[in-house]
Amino acid sequence: MPRSTEAKDRMRSLLRGKRAAIMGVVNVTPDSFSDGGSYFSTQSAIEHGLDLIEQGADILDVGGESTRPGAAPVDLPTELARVIPVIEGIRAESNIPISIDTYKSTVMTASVAAGATMINDINALQAEGAVAAAVEAGVPVCLMHKQGLPSTMQQSPQYANVVADVLEFLLERRTECVVAGIAPNDIVLDPGIGFGKTLTHNLTLLSAIPRLKAESHSEWLIGVSRKSMIDNLLQREVSERLPASLGLAVQAALNGARILRVHDVRATYDALHCVAAVLYQAERNDNQ
Repeated sequence: MPRSTEAKDRMRSLLRGKRAAIMGVVNVTPDSFSDGGSYFSTQSAIEHGLDLIEQGADILDVGGESTRPGAAPVDLPTELARVIPVIEGIRAESNIPISIDTYKSTVMTASVAAGATMINDINALQAEGAVAAAVEAGVPVCLMHKQGLPSTMQQSPQYANVVADVLEFLLERRTECVVAGIAPNDIVLDPGIGFGKTLTHNLTLLSAIPRLKAESHSEWLIGVSRKSMIDNLLQREVSERLPASLGLAVQAALNGARILRVHDVRATYDALHCVAAVLYQAERNDNQ
């Protein structure tokens, strides 16, 4: 069986599984807020992705355009040149599911042809041609909520009710995708922590994961790793945010998140597995 076919099967198994899957971030960018420039060359990005697999990643999320607050857009040829060789290089070595982090339809199509098995779109497939590209690709998609553009989204974001507003938007987007031909079980939702939200908005959404799951009947991806909400809470630089990132990841998993998008894969793997071991033992004790 070709590696891409195996990876697609693994991707769907993860979405239907019982535990939170770890999505390791592979930023092929010079300016991402956390590790911009660290893995900017094709070879270093491939090696980083393979290392994340060894650390316990279930999925890799490859992106060639920073979406941090204040980020500038990247043109299509540049983004393609960044991500396609990396996806091809990782796919040549592994059947791990690979997500392409993009909102451009051309990048979606090229990435799936190169071996990607999921489309992760911060624009929730709203760009011209994006829904059609996702339908044609035939892979799972993640639809994210954000308010405004990356360059301005953190300038006084406001909501009538952040949980209700995020749900309404994402359910509308999901409906459009289903009508277009994407299978409901292939759609993952993301509340967009840090994308046009205040600290209070972010905390409210994280605490509402059970409600989000119950009212959407969907699986959810949560990305809180190293984000500025931690600085807002604790006044920590990016390099000092691992403990808080782990705490938020574990809390999200316990609340029912299906995918955790993280930079620190091994630490997240260890934290989740230790918590799972305690819960498993407690269940065994209750059943004795």
